[in-house]
Amino acid sequence: MLRTLPYTRDTRLTWRLVGIAVFTLVTIVAARLSIPMDPVPFTLQPLAVLLAGLVLGGRDGALSQLAYVALIAAGLPVDANMLGQAALYGPTGGYLPGFIAGAFTAGWLAEQSANRMWQRLLAGIAGILVIYLIGLPVLMLARGLPFDSAFAFGVAPFLLPDLAKALIAAGLTEGGRALLLRKRS
Repeated sequence: MLRTLPYTRDTRLTWRLVGIAVFTLVTIVAARLSIPMDPVPFTLQPLAVLLAGLVLGGRDGALSQLAYVALIAAGLPVDANMLGQAALYGPTGGYLPGFIAGAFTAGWLAEQSANRMWQRLLAGIAGILVIYLIGLPVLMLARGLPFDSAFAFGVAPFLLPDLAKALIAAGLTEGGRALLLRKRS
C-alpha cells in the first residue's frame, strides 16, 4: 500500500489515494491551528508535512502536499491566512511548495532505512531544512528583505518549535503506519 510499509501483493491504489487524501486534509486542519505572525504565521503544518512523508513515504507524502498546494492554486482558502491563490505570491509563497519537497525528503530518507526513532528524527529535520531552503528565498523576494532579516522573521522563531514537530512526527510515525496497516487487514 504505502511505500514505507511492507509491500504486499494486495496493495491497492485505493489505499494509497486514501492516505494521500487524509494527509491533505490533515495539512488543511493544521493550517487552521495557527498563531498569526508577520510575515509568516506559526502553524502545525510542518508537523503534518513531516507525518505525510514519514508515514506515506516520499512519493505519496509529496503528492499529499502537492494536492494541498493545488487546492490553494485553485483559489480555495485552505492556507493559514485563508488567502487562497494570493498565499502563493506573498511571503509564504515559498514555504507552501517547500511542503512538497519537505515531505518528499523526509519520506525518501525514511524509506532508505529509518527503522529507528533517531533516523526518523533526522529525516524529519532534513524535511524541515528543505522547507526553509525553499521558503526563505521567496520571503526575501516578496518582502525585499536581506538574508539576515528574512532569517530573523521566517526561520529563527520557528527553529525550536519545528525541531519539536520533527521529534513528534518521528514518534508518531510507527503508530500511523500501524493504524494504516490495521485498516487494510
